[in-house]
Amino acid sequence: MGSSRSLYFFLFSFFLLTSLTSSSTFISDEVFESRGSTGRGLLQAKKSCSVDFESKNYTILTSRCKGPKYTPETCCKALKDFACPFAEAINDLTTDCSSTMFSYINLYGKYPPGLFANMCREGNLGLNCTSVVDEASEKSTGAHIAAAQSTLLMITAGFLVFFFHWF
Repeated sequence: MGSSRSLYFFLFSFFLLTSLTSSSTFISDEVFESRGSTGRGLLQAKKSCSVDFESKNYTILTSRCKGPKYTPETCCKALKDFACPFAEAINDLTTDCSSTMFSYINLYGKYPPGLFANMCREGNLGLNCTSVVDEASEKSTGAHIAAAQSTLLMITAGFLVFFFHWF
């Protein structure tokens, strides 16, 4: 009986932690690095990105980050506003999401090479998206609120089932 309780506790803890940490709140600095070919193309082939960056609206970035004088305050904030909703996809280095996104950013904005990589740094974890995520959640639609409430409902239901089964 004691081993089944510890198994249930472990499973409950595992699912609770994975549900709480499922979305990324940082854009990793690694997405800014150029990954040149090292001669093993077949082993390093990347999956195509699940986000359609071609059809995204880049005016949130291009309207605020304008040259010839690119300021870090406006450009990095605009980059975060555009990219943070896609942080999980961009941070997945097994896909071509980051390179695809920056290709379109440079295409539509005609920015100098490496502008954002050289200008936008915020510590060891990369660009912090928590403020952007918080602002987006304040402006979110009912669908986003319902999704958050359904996750909370599932966690609560799982806890209650676990609790009543255990005692």
